[in-house]
Amino acid sequence: MKLMKCLTFICGLLLLVSCNQPSATQALGTLERDRVLLRSTAAEIITAQPIRKGTDVNAGDLLVQFDTHKQAARLAVMQAEVVKAQAYLLKLTNGERPEDIASANSELKSANAAKVEAQKSYQRINSLLKQRLVSEAERDRAIALRDQANAQFDAASERLAKLVKGVRQEDIFQAQAALDAANANLHYEQQVYSDLSIRATRNGKLDNLPYHVGERVPLSAVVAVLLADNAPYARVYIPENYIANLTIGQSLNVTVDGIEPHFNGRLRWISTQPAFTPYYALNQTDRSRLVFLAEVSLDDSASQLPSGIPAQVILPAIK
Repeated sequence: MKLMKCLTFICGLLLLVSCNQPSATQALGTLERDRVLLRSTAAEIITAQPIRKGTDVNAGDLLVQFDTHKQAARLAVMQAEVVKAQAYLLKLTNGERPEDIASANSELKSANAAKVEAQKSYQRINSLLKQRLVSEAERDRAIALRDQANAQFDAASERLAKLVKGVRQEDIFQAQAALDAANANLHYEQQVYSDLSIRATRNGKLDNLPYHVGERVPLSAVVAVLLADNAPYARVYIPENYIANLTIGQSLNVTVDGIEPHFNGRLRWISTQPAFTPYYALNQTDRSRLVFLAEVSLDDSASQLPSGIPAQVILPAIK
């Protein structure tokens, strides 16, 4: 009698164990959410982390602030370069000052007077030479003074014409190009300054802040991790013999431990590279089989489920 009771107990225990084993029509895995990694844009010291880990954040919220002193100095230099280029372009486009033009006009009048006086002096010397009252050397000196006065008059006339006409159009184009380059550099430095403030790029939960205030962070290091606030997806491993019956976009049912109803899911991705069954999905029938990693998106009814909990995707029967 005792032997029969022991055999009955053992059979019941084996039956219970076999019932608890995962079904071959289930793909096992966990619920996950999109992780957004925010990286440092400069090797600077963290000066502030205004939001704590685990807090819900909105797109644009400041998560990590780096020291801005060096970049602020670069920004000030570029702002000065823009002002300098603007002033130079304005000088060229406004033309010469009226005072400079008036001064050049006065110089032209003075040169004209000298020219007239030199011409009259030459005529007198030439007349005296005909009367043999002066030497030829005096006439040559008068010719030289006349030619010099004519040249000075021409030079003064050209200076006045240049001032009145203004600068060349090519010089204005060059100054405009210099201003555009200065503005582009200024915008770049402004963007670099803005990038020293690491902000949330989407709504979600601040999952982790790997560094602390006061630490100098290397370039491109992960300084904040966001979990997207949308519904999670099931990250599961599908046995190789089911892959041929699945297509991207196919509807699948997803179950979660502790929740009775099924969730509606949609297959969004299947890996093209197989892998061996992970340790937490091992059972007697799947230990030696290849599996393919897949992701199944859940609908909005699962948006409140936490990440990391076990999930099972019900696979369609093999035809």
